Amino acid sequence: MAARRRVLASIAAAAGLAVMTAGCAGAGGSGGGGGGDASSGGAQSINVIMVNNPQMVDLQKLTADNFTKQTGITVNYTVLPENDVRDKIQTDFSSQAGQYDVATISNYETPFFSKNKWIANLDDYVSKDSGYDQGDVLKPIADGLKGADGSQYAEPFYGESSFLMYRKDVFQAKGLTMPDKPTWDQVADLAAKADEGQGKMRGICLRGQSGWGQVFAPLTTVVNTYGGTWFDKDWNAQVSAAPFVEATNFYVNLVQQHGEPDAANAGFTECLNAMTQGGVSMWYDATSAAGSLEADSSPVKGKIGYVPAPVKETASSGWLYSWAFATQEASKKKDAAWKFISWATGKDYEKLVGQQVGWANVPAGKRASTYDIPEYQQSAQAFYQATETAINAADPNNPGVQPRPAPGIQFVAIPEFAGMATQVSQGVSAAIAGQQTVQQALDTGQPLAQAAGDANKK
Repeated sequence: MAARRRVLASIAAAAGLAVMTAGCAGAGGSGGGGGGDASSGGAQSINVIMVNNPQMVDLQKLTADNFTKQTGITVNYTVLPENDVRDKIQTDFSSQAGQYDVATISNYETPFFSKNKWIANLDDYVSKDSGYDQGDVLKPIADGLKGADGSQYAEPFYGESSFLMYRKDVFQAKGLTMPDKPTWDQVADLAAKADEGQGKMRGICLRGQSGWGQVFAPLTTVVNTYGGTWFDKDWNAQVSAAPFVEATNFYVNLVQQHGEPDAANAGFTECLNAMTQGGVSMWYDATSAAGSLEADSSPVKGKIGYVPAPVKETASSGWLYSWAFATQEASKKKDAAWKFISWATGKDYEKLVGQQVGWANVPAGKRASTYDIPEYQQSAQAFYQATETAINAADPNNPGVQPRPAPGIQFVAIPEFAGMATQVSQGVSAAIAGQQTVQQALDTGQPLAQAAGDANKK
């Protein structure tokens, strides 16, 4: 337990430093209010902090004319990039500072946020909200947002797996064929053939930006399918073991040789822009990206094909993730917070997005009823079945070739993972930038991972 406390203290210190650094750099999101004083706006006002993904930006735009008009509750948004928002939420919720009433968390944070009583139990709110229809939420997604006590602590805004996206028109013009179920070796060969060189369309976009939720989201799925793992079943770290090193070398070489420019600084948003603007011919990332690619305003609408996450030694390798909303336990506005969560994650919100933004932009992957909506089926026909298949194929309890000590596909569901993996990711990003070797990065990461593993040994 002493070792565990030391690791947690180290993580908290790192998170605090990251927030301070972000503040000094002027990092910050869009959105009115910016969090700030929880009392600003009076009793009918809540502070919401969330990641700056496109679906959340749509939510922000729709709030005043819909939720606030219906309820009289003003929402003060703070919208930040993924790395920044995670640090800020961890700091505010772990201290129960109460600056934010509602935050976007995921199936990674929910187990230990609920165990530490940082977020509120939503069972009573769900049971009394007759129009919410909890039974409509996809079971794998809902289960990932429960605490160890079986209670619901967060509700999904959208759910996702991962798949490979590619330009059908480019492949046809070059005489390339995408397999129905590609391997990573096949993808590397296709990337080389589709790469037109510096300054022109590159073969593939892969996240290279540091952060456990950035480069290590796709990279961990590659490690899994190469036979690697962060920990064996006894919590012994495997970061410098041969399969982990081989997978990381493959990933780094692929992105260095055929990836997007400035790959060490590219995350989800940068790859989305690269794919949308014709900068790359393939992109391996979240299924939720497809809505933006197929939006009416997208220059690549109708040009994208979608196939399962590439594999090496496993039958599948796609991840399982959901961005969800939870209420801070210290919030004094839990009733208003639930009204916001119920609105933002309910069936009617999806219809609102479909009608006012576009059916391809619906934050899907969380409710079974979404896949029965004819307008959604028509608008999302290019990807909705591939998305549903990918979500159902994901197995958080058995994602690799060996037994695991904790669930998770693109993460390990322990509180130490975020801080540890973020530190290791900095070395991988440096390797992508050519500043060190993969072996050096992972040799440095091995003791960090072992410290996290030791904290979880019985």
